[in-house]
Amino acid sequence: MRRVIAGALSLSAGLALASCGGDEPATVAPPPGTAQVVSVTPCLNQIVPGTGKTVVDLVVPDTITVNLNQASVFPNGRRLQDPVIDITLAFIFLDMNRHGPSTFVNMPLNPPVNDRPFRTQFPFLALPQGTPPLSGSDTATQFDFVNAPASEYVRVDRTGMPAISPALIAPSRRNEYNDAGPGEDAAFVFASELTTQLQLLHEVLVDDFRAAGLTPCAALR
Repeated sequence: MRRVIAGALSLSAGLALASCGGDEPATVAPPPGTAQVVSVTPCLNQIVPGTGKTVVDLVVPDTITVNLNQASVFPNGRRLQDPVIDITLAFIFLDMNRHGPSTFVNMPLNPPVNDRPFRTQFPFLALPQGTPPLSGSDTATQFDFVNAPASEYVRVDRTGMPAISPALIAPSRRNEYNDAGPGEDAAFVFASELTTQLQLLHEVLVDDFRAAGLTPCAALR
């Protein structure tokens, strides 16, 4: 993982400026009678409980970091059992002064646990479904394992913060984003894209959040 040194204040300022009028301003006309999103800057600048970091700090650059002095639970690292998508969506959509990062986790939207228990030793992943052949057995030869060199593969997605690429990057720029790295993030190459897509999603979902008794983090008119 490449390390990028960038001041949190600069990152916050860069995304805030993009959300207020960058190259791709968010100009969405909501249906009549719905709440209008004025700005998603409050979402980007809010502190995620338990981390001491703002949303900007967590998603720019798009990497997973670990502070060994804090509990190892997402977004401080990522355990196999962590409901990472639900947590990420909570802190980019909801007011963290009113709701915790586990708000969506506690709703009956997804299975609460993996369908098979994780192992307690390396590689920790749950055993596969069915009855696969054991290593060294005659039936193991039925598998045609790919042994192509690494140069034959291409990156199709980043392994950084979950939901950032699929939720906050438009399909037309997703390949560009996934081919980029933390350096481009810290240089604000995608700052306007992130804020624009976040505002678009808030425009669509804000009334649903409010109807469910949830307080969105965006500034509303």
